[in-house]
Order: sequence, then C-alpha cells, then structure tokens
Amino acid sequence: MTVVIGFEGSANKIGIGIIRDGEVLSNPRRTYITPPGQGFMPSDTARHHRAVILTVLKEALEQAGLKPADIDCVAYTKGPGMGAPLVTVALVARTVAQLWGKPLLGVNHCIGHIEMGRLITQADNPTVLYVSGGNTQVIAYLERRYRIFGETIDIAVGNCLDRFARVIKISNDPSPGYNIEQMAKKGSRYVELPYTVKGMDVSFSGILSFIEEAANKMLSSGQCTAEDLCFSLQETVFAMLVEITERAMAHCGSQEVLIVGGVGCNLRLQEMMGVMCKERGAKLFATDERFCIDNGAMIAQAGWEMFRSGYVTELEDSWITQRYRTDEVEVTWRD
Repeated sequence: MTVVIGFEGSANKIGIGIIRDGEVLSNPRRTYITPPGQGFMPSDTARHHRAVILTVLKEALEQAGLKPADIDCVAYTKGPGMGAPLVTVALVARTVAQLWGKPLLGVNHCIGHIEMGRLITQADNPTVLYVSGGNTQVIAYLERRYRIFGETIDIAVGNCLDRFARVIKISNDPSPGYNIEQMAKKGSRYVELPYTVKGMDVSFSGILSFIEEAANKMLSSGQCTAEDLCFSLQETVFAMLVEITERAMAHCGSQEVLIVGGVGCNLRLQEMMGVMCKERGAKLFATDERFCIDNGAMIAQAGWEMFRSGYVTELEDSWITQRYRTDEVEVTWRD
C-alpha cells in the first residue's frame, strides 16, 4: 500500500488530503473569504494559509487515523497559481518532508484536478473540460501528455464570473460562482451578451467588459434584474464551453466528457454539457464540490500516480512556478 499526503494552496483554498491506493482517507480544507466587491490579494491569501495550515495538517492526519511514519510521500502544488500562497504551502511541504524523512513531489495543479476526476468518476479516457478561477482548457490525453485542444486566450471563466460578482456586490461566501448560480435560477429574461469563440479557443474579457459597463445602467433603469444578468452570463459562457468541448470530442472520436475544476460543480454547466453528450450518445462525468473545488486529496492522488511511476522531486528542485502548463508534464503512469 502506498500512502501520499497532498498539500494544495494555489489560490484562496488551503487543503491537505491523504490518499491510500485510490481511497480518500481525509481531505480537510479552509477558504479565505473576502468582503463583497473585493477579490483576494496574494499576500493576504498567503497570510491566511500560514495561519491555518498546521491546523489543517493536524486534522488531515487525525481524520485519516495515521501518523507521519505511515506516510510514504509528501506531494505539494508546484503550480500554476498565485505566487505567495504557492510559496507558503511549498515551504511547509518541504519542511514536513524533511522532518518526517519522506520523499517530496511537486505536482501540476491542473493534473491534480484531472487525476482526481478520473479516480472519483472512473472515466476511462475522457475529453476533459477544466474550468476554474485561473484556468479554462479543453484537454485530451495522447502519447504521455495531456494535450490542450482549446483554452481561454485571456481570462478564465471562473475569473469572469468572480469579477462580475464584484460589480454587483454578490457575496463571496461560500464563493461568488455558487451565489451567481443560485441567483441565475431566478432569472427569467435573457440579455444578449458577446459570444466569443475563436476556433478551439474562447475569450471572456470582452463579455466581462460589456457586462461591467452595462450592468449598473440596466439595473438602475429596470431593464433587467441582477438575477437576469446572472442567468444571461451563465448561459452565454457555458454555451461557449460546451461548443469547444464538443469540437474536441469530434476531433478525438471521444465518447466521454469529464468536467473538473471549481466551476465544474455548477449544475447548470453540467446540465448543458449533459444535453450535448446525450445528443452524441456520449457519457458525462463530473464530481461535487468536495473534489471539484481545489483540495489536498487531488494533489495527493496525482502524487500517488507519479510516485508509483518513479517521480520524485529533489529538494533543490522543489521550487514553485506561477506558470506551469498542463502539457508540460510527461504522463508516465497511464500507458
């Protein structure tokens, strides 16, 4: 049996999870929440992570019923993500690995999401839609790489939703995206927004600029409600994502779609993707907020796969990077 502990803290979530041969033993998490209308700054986020990380580590070990001696490998998020939070978590992971005398392993955050999704859903070889606050990519596996077929050319879909939430002062608790999803259910009028798909890529900055400028005018004049805007934004950006995912499926001859990342637990996105899959005779796989949203177990699971295939990160190479593409990692554990 191989037991891996994973440290995740690339954005406003700090999570530590423990995996033993595909079984999630523990997965505690904390979220840094800012007031409505505000985002989270890297330095403040890192300060939050420093304040709670040892408590979360203690919880992870207690929930799993394990001691440090039971751990075989310490995995941490190498990137991509926000610099200060990444450094905070990497520092703790390095220290723990040395104190416990365990090998260290730097994990690509995006691959953590994919491997966790594959584990939980048991999807075989899906076309992956990875959607979060920092990333938007359509991915398929081929010849030891997760190949990126399409992606955002500017901001991520989750960032677009989060920044719109700030414009109309939607609460960040538990997350702006979740609150937009709930408000969208009450929306009844569709407001036409820019729809920007460029081949296999998407662009969200123009949609955001348009709705940022129009929102207050439309709301103050009574043209629509805040719920209508949430509904319209979701319908538009999710339709764009479904379109490029279907195009990637057609190119790859794929009959499976796996949605991962924080935005992936949005039930309306899952519903829209499900309609497309049904029309193609394909299967849709998705997880709930326990595993879609950033968490330590996903880093532990990717670390488990990598460790068993021979990967180890030497201490002098255990740095972090804010830019670390999904297709930079050689996937030695799948064939």
